[in-house]
Amino acid sequence: MSGTLIIGATSAIAESTARLLAARHERLYLVARNPQRLKAVATDLAVRGAERVGHEVLDLNDLAAHEPMLERADGFLGGIARVLIAHGTLSDQKACERSIELTLRELHTNALSVVALLTPLANRLSSRGTGAIAVISSVAGDRGRASNYVYGSAKALVTAFLSGLRQRLRHHGVAVITIKPGLVDTPMTAAFTKGLLWARRERVAAGIVRAFDRRTPTVYLPAFWRPIMFVIRALPEAVFRRLSF
Repeated sequence: MSGTLIIGATSAIAESTARLLAARHERLYLVARNPQRLKAVATDLAVRGAERVGHEVLDLNDLAAHEPMLERADGFLGGIARVLIAHGTLSDQKACERSIELTLRELHTNALSVVALLTPLANRLSSRGTGAIAVISSVAGDRGRASNYVYGSAKALVTAFLSGLRQRLRHHGVAVITIKPGLVDTPMTAAFTKGLLWARRERVAAGIVRAFDRRTPTVYLPAFWRPIMFVIRALPEAVFRRLSF
């Protein structure tokens, strides 16, 4: 029996997605940095009906640890069928503007560590001719904005990488899914004022599971972000740079 590997499993969106998979009695392998939180999530998923739950603590910035982790996940799951990559940080734009070291660290966490993980994953799944890889990018990667261009540029790199990877793997039986959430109410965004465009994490999680089932190449969550970002991308630069958002 094969199952799902979830990277960044203690993030709010990943945890909500895992709960839906547990309710379908699937086998799960969880990876995250916080050992106490990770153990609590794993225990909860077992109670919710997961067929089997494995977990390990890992900082995804430790690139050399990726391949051994994949080996352990493969063995536990009896073969990785699906992967959800959901780790990352919400960059402090103002702090990044004052520190190149912080900027590079944010880019490493949100982009380079994802790329480093995707490469062996793609090779592993393509050699078997089956599987699906879903990665949480963001609408922020569709166009750079003054308020979050460090985070947005990292997500833009991830989105472009996934586009090329999807084209490469299209004849190898592996689906590559780009998940583009908009504003999501999670602990990471607790300090933000919420409005009509904000979505609950459960709604985004349901969209991720649906994208897995349908092997949808790119999905905006909620769907209303697709036309919004179409308009934002279409704005002439002369107009866009005068906007403040």
